[in-house]
Amino acid sequence: MKTIILAGGLGTRLAEETGLRPKPMVEIGGRPILWHIMNIYASQGYKDFLVACGYKGDLIKEYFANFFIHNSDFFVDQSDGSREIIGSNSSNWRTGLIDTGQGTMTGGRVLRMRELIGDETFMVTYGDGLGNININELLKFHRSHGKKATVTAVHPPSRFGAMSLDEEAVVEFSEKPQEGWINGGFFVFEPSVFDFLQDDSTILEREPLEKLTLENELMAYRHDGFWQPMDTLREKQILEDFWATGTPPWEIKK
Repeated sequence: MKTIILAGGLGTRLAEETGLRPKPMVEIGGRPILWHIMNIYASQGYKDFLVACGYKGDLIKEYFANFFIHNSDFFVDQSDGSREIIGSNSSNWRTGLIDTGQGTMTGGRVLRMRELIGDETFMVTYGDGLGNININELLKFHRSHGKKATVTAVHPPSRFGAMSLDEEAVVEFSEKPQEGWINGGFFVFEPSVFDFLQDDSTILEREPLEKLTLENELMAYRHDGFWQPMDTLREKQILEDFWATGTPPWEIKK
């Protein structure tokens, strides 16, 4: 199953970092937050990724193009440039790095992946939020209700699209929250969700999710565990502090 990671936004609230790199490449514990997000999935067996690049996407592409070398020890024969790998900590992930446009909105970035997804169920998440989401349980929940879409509902650190829940059904999806449950990403979508996406200007969190809600096709998987976005330097430091403990709460315990 493929996972789309939305990694193309400007990250204006983290301008001190994102002037130099895209927000998903901002590092936590010496690795991009994008790597940490992918590892949440990969550590649970989901290793097929489509990264929706945009702003400074060349830096994301360069990181993955050189990922094996950066995570390996090797000898170089300087007479001909040949390499002998003597040890590697690289990963067996399959990662598609797709340019989805500089100004494309979240729904538009997902829509641009339509041909690569085909007719299969797929997952989507944001390139700036970490959580100890049990992906197997999320997928089990999605398959159990038979609807077109599942969003992972989390408890705020505030500012994000709020949801009113009736049991697991989403009965209202609004952009300005007050309290309770919020959109934490970690979506599961049936391919029919593409029909709710119009063009590059489509904002996933507005008309598509609102329309899915009105049609009773959006369900919420309630996650009571850890979840933390990285929108500001303060939130970056929170994640760094967690990493420094040696047991960051977004790492999945096996």
